[in-house]
Amino acid sequence: MDYDAQLDAAIGRLHDEGRYRTFIDIERRNGQFPHANWTRPDGAEQPITVWCGNDYLGMGQHPVVLSAMHEALDATGAGSGGTRNISGTTVYHRRLEAELADLHGKEDALVFTSAYIANDATLSTLPRLFPGLIIISDELNHASMIEGIKHGRCEKHIFRHNDVAHLREILEGLDPAAPKLVAFESVYSMDGDFGPIEQICDLAEKFGALTYIDEVHAVGLYGQRGGGVSERDGLAHRIDIINGTLGKAYGVMGGYIAASERMVDAIRSYAPGFIFTTSIPPAIAAGAAASIRHLKGDDALRRRHQEQARVLKLRLKGIGLPLIDHGSHIVPVPVGDPVKCKMISDRLLRDNGIYVQPINFPTVPRGTERLRFTPSPVHTPQDMDRLVKALDALWSQCALARQSLSA
Repeated sequence: MDYDAQLDAAIGRLHDEGRYRTFIDIERRNGQFPHANWTRPDGAEQPITVWCGNDYLGMGQHPVVLSAMHEALDATGAGSGGTRNISGTTVYHRRLEAELADLHGKEDALVFTSAYIANDATLSTLPRLFPGLIIISDELNHASMIEGIKHGRCEKHIFRHNDVAHLREILEGLDPAAPKLVAFESVYSMDGDFGPIEQICDLAEKFGALTYIDEVHAVGLYGQRGGGVSERDGLAHRIDIINGTLGKAYGVMGGYIAASERMVDAIRSYAPGFIFTTSIPPAIAAGAAASIRHLKGDDALRRRHQEQARVLKLRLKGIGLPLIDHGSHIVPVPVGDPVKCKMISDRLLRDNGIYVQPINFPTVPRGTERLRFTPSPVHTPQDMDRLVKALDALWSQCALARQSLSA
C-alpha cells in the first residue's frame, strides 16, 4: 500500500471539487476586534475586518472578561492540573456551573472542554442510562449531535428539518413504553432558522419523551438574560437538557449542559468524554463566568447585535443578493458553486481586507455553498459600507444571479 499516494489522492479530490479548506492566519488585537491582521502568503501583514467570527458580541475582548481571567491566572497559574475527578475541579469551575444553572433555570450544569464534546459525550451516554432509548433527531442537527447519537449505538430516527408532523408520525410508530428523546437545535447556524421548540415540547410530553436542545448559537444572544431562545420564549422549564457553548457569544471557550441535578450527576458519572478529559483552565472558567454574569444584565448589547444583523440584511437585499433570512442574527448569502464561493472569499480578503470563510460541502449540501456573515455590535457603519460595496462588485464580476428588489 502506497500510503502517501492515498493521502495525496484524498486531498486532491478536495482541490478538484473546489472545497479544500484553507486556514487563514489572523492576529486579533485586543480592543480592536473585528479588526485584525492577516499574514499573507508572501509574509506581509494586511489589516482585515473579520465578518465570519462567532465571537458574536465581542466579549472576547471585554474588560470584565479579561480582568477576571487575569485575576484567576495570577491566582492559580495556567492549567487546571487534571481531570475534574483528579485535582481538576476548582472553585472557578463550580462558580461557572452555578452561573450556567442559574442562566437556564436548572438545578445544575456540567462544563466540558467544548460544546462539541458536550453533545457527543452526553448523547452517547444517555443510552447507557436509559436502556432501550430511542433518539429522534432533526435531520439538520450539528455534526456533534449526529456523532454522539452514532456513538450511543441506540435505535434512532431522523425527522425532516423542523417538520413536527413528521416527528409526530415517527413518535406514533414507536413503542409507547420505550424511553425516548427528541434532539434538536434552537438556531441552526447555516440557515439561521429557528427550531419549533414549543411544538416539539408538546409532542415530547404527549409521547413521554425527553427533550434535548442545542442552544449553541443562541446563548448570550436571546432571552432577557441571554438564556437562549428557550428563555426568550418562556420554554426553558420544558427542556430536559440544554446544551450551550462558552466559545461564541461569551467569547471564551468550552461547552456545557444544564439539566436536573440527577441528570447532571448521571452524565458526570458515566460519560467518558467528561471523565477522562483534562478540565478547562481556571482562567478560562473565570472569564466565562464573568461573561455570563455581565450578559445577564446587558440586554442593550443584544439589541444592538440584532439591529446590526437587520441593517446588513436590508442592505444586501437592496443590491439584490439572494439572502436567506429567517429573522436570526446569522446572515447567509448563497452562492451555489464551491469554486465561485471560494473565489469571492479569496478576493474579498486579498483585495478588500474583508474576511469571510466560504461554507462548502459537507458543512452544507452540495449546490448550497454560501458565504455566512455574522455582524456584531462592534462592526462600524464604515465596515458595513466596504462590505456591501465589495460584494456588489464581485457578484457582478462572477455573473451571479440577483433577486429583484421587489422579491
